[in-house]
Amino acid sequence: MEAQKNSEKIPAHVAIIMDGNGRWAKLRRLPRVQGHLEGAESARIVADACIDEGVGFLTLYAFSTENWARPREEVEFLMAQITKYLAENREEMRERGIRFRAVGRTERLPHQVRKEIEVTENCTAQAGELHLQMALNYGARSEIVDACKKLCSEACEGRLGVQEIDEAAIGRRLYTAGIPDPDLLIRAGGEMRLSNFMLWQLSYSEIYVTDTLWPEFRAPHLRLALREYARRERRFGSVEGEGQQISRGEA
Repeated sequence: MEAQKNSEKIPAHVAIIMDGNGRWAKLRRLPRVQGHLEGAESARIVADACIDEGVGFLTLYAFSTENWARPREEVEFLMAQITKYLAENREEMRERGIRFRAVGRTERLPHQVRKEIEVTENCTAQAGELHLQMALNYGARSEIVDACKKLCSEACEGRLGVQEIDEAAIGRRLYTAGIPDPDLLIRAGGEMRLSNFMLWQLSYSEIYVTDTLWPEFRAPHLRLALREYARRERRFGSVEGEGQQISRGEA
């Protein structure tokens, strides 16, 4: 495989918008929750596939700040499913070398979800094969607002000068501080929008959209996306052949 032969063409960080769970279930005349259950299995399989392919960072868009507007029963199921997923998979994550981290306004999640996040983060803290970020109660605009609030607070307290505020300073105050910007964004389900996901971090990411609904997305689909990524030349605004190789963000 081309992407495997040249390690420089393997994205350091893959971000995925896991879309299509509800549509997958509707097509099969199943409850929407069944789509979420199958989508959770896709997440587990894709994380393992990222390790096999040499991807170092994976961010999954699991629950947005807008998702609270869904029917109460569905939201409650999703919260219970996240809790169960973490409880049942953290030991396997640790054994596979997956370090888990939640990003977003996690302090507003239900207590049991926050508890499982903390336990899972602690359990996998020494792993390093794959850094898995799960975006929970995440919204990119909220993230930027929260970063601005931190900057304003530090400036008002005299701990930060106005002239010190630059892109790097903002990056260090995002939920994803310390994580390289995504090299590749994959969107399952065929929709052509970012849906308020990592707007700052995706500025120079390659975008790959597939019609495959997330519950059907498996390792072969990931490899197709990686092969497409390997064929692209990333110029970052420069002339052909003179661009940087990969943007690493504020790692």
